[in-house]
Amino acid sequence: MAPRWRRSAVTAGDGAPPARLPSLEVIGVVRSAYATREHTPVQSALNPSATGVLEVEARFSAALEGLEDFDYAWLLSWLGRPGDPPPDQVPLRQVPFLLRRTPRDIGVLATRGPRRINPIGLSLVRILEVTGSTVRFAGVDLVDGTPVVDIKPYVARFDQPDGPVACGWFDTVALDEGSTPASLDPTR
Repeated sequence: MAPRWRRSAVTAGDGAPPARLPSLEVIGVVRSAYATREHTPVQSALNPSATGVLEVEARFSAALEGLEDFDYAWLLSWLGRPGDPPPDQVPLRQVPFLLRRTPRDIGVLATRGPRRINPIGLSLVRILEVTGSTVRFAGVDLVDGTPVVDIKPYVARFDQPDGPVACGWFDTVALDEGSTPASLDPTR
């Protein structure tokens, strides 16, 4: 059965998905030691020992049941901030944080940064503890107060491809643990 969209949604008239989706529900916020994007590690794998907490809204706490049985989970977060450009004004080609030392424009959909058409973040974190409506995790790459819109358990059988994986321009970048946008800025 096809999903039902609000009447106000714009469709192509041929059954194609609407141009705008229904709004997302924030299920909780991240608490971390990081106050700015510039000083937050760029990927959770580059900050494996730093811990944070996801504070899930109490009305969603029952949805966490069973998550404690997993070692890892994907956090889907909203990286947009007040003052960010609207989606139709986001540059479609940008120099990603990771290429600041050797600047080159990349299509925004071939990057993992926050300056996106839809600024959805994807963080693979190690679950340390699930208690009540909180999830304590390791591998922080999110600013304190970042809204989280979903959690999905990491399942190696589904999430880990077989064999070697080409990672485009990411394969050309050497990164140190704890790399932040500020540490990658060649002018500093």
